[in-house]
Amino acid sequence: MRAGEVADVPVVLKLEQLQVTGTFKARGAFNLLLSRDVPPAGIVAASGGNFGLAIAHAARELGHPATVFVPSTSPATKKDGLRSVGANVIEVDGQYPEALTAAEEHLAEHGGLWTHAFDLPEVVAGAGTVAKEFEEQATFDTVLVAVGGGGLIGGVAAWLQDRRRVVAVETEGTPTLHRARQAGEPVDVELSGLAVSSLGARTIGELCWSQREFIDKSVLVTDEAVVDARRALWSACRVVAEPGGAAALAALRSGAYVLQSGERVGVLVCGANTDPGEVAG
Repeated sequence: MRAGEVADVPVVLKLEQLQVTGTFKARGAFNLLLSRDVPPAGIVAASGGNFGLAIAHAARELGHPATVFVPSTSPATKKDGLRSVGANVIEVDGQYPEALTAAEEHLAEHGGLWTHAFDLPEVVAGAGTVAKEFEEQATFDTVLVAVGGGGLIGGVAAWLQDRRRVVAVETEGTPTLHRARQAGEPVDVELSGLAVSSLGARTIGELCWSQREFIDKSVLVTDEAVVDARRALWSACRVVAEPGGAAALAALRSGAYVLQSGERVGVLVCGANTDPGEVAG
């Protein structure tokens, strides 16, 4: 989709928020469940909401039960969506890291197939199909990708490698990859801000970190820039994006990422699980 109106430069948008369950994550969810033997106990996942929606949907379509641990801080839109696709939803006080710990404890006691949101090869490879499609659909030199735990950008970077520039975008409240690059290794970060439910991993995933040589740059955006990007997507394109879904565009609109002369840029709009009134209001 071409939408130069959403930025001061021409930009090509890849609208992954139109995928089933509202994000790119169904790609990795189906790839994982179709690649593994699922025991009778079904699948176990921890999620801020988006991966949970994708894996629960995939589980239902393939005939498996799903238990998903979600933080109490996740938006009601995501928790209600999980219940609507038949998941056994268990809320955990705190943020994604606390939900992850609870899910691991449940798995050890009750069994099941572990389905990590961003750090399993099948999940990352599934996410990487976004980049394969984007190359077939559009011409671009650089792609801007929002980062939480790194499953999406890890897959994108693994596919594109040196053929395109890959730029990581995180909010100031969810800077897992940015801090890891500064420290030279993955480190824990404190989480805050609008995008926590979709980008709120405390530490960058190992699989993403293994692809860091193919990630050219890492930039941070403010929550205010994310709000602006969400409004621009709605105003110019009638595209609804959650905060994490609009983060990559926010880097372009706010100047956190500045294009070189003649550079052609693609932006992944990666999620739409939000209250539409927050965007259009």
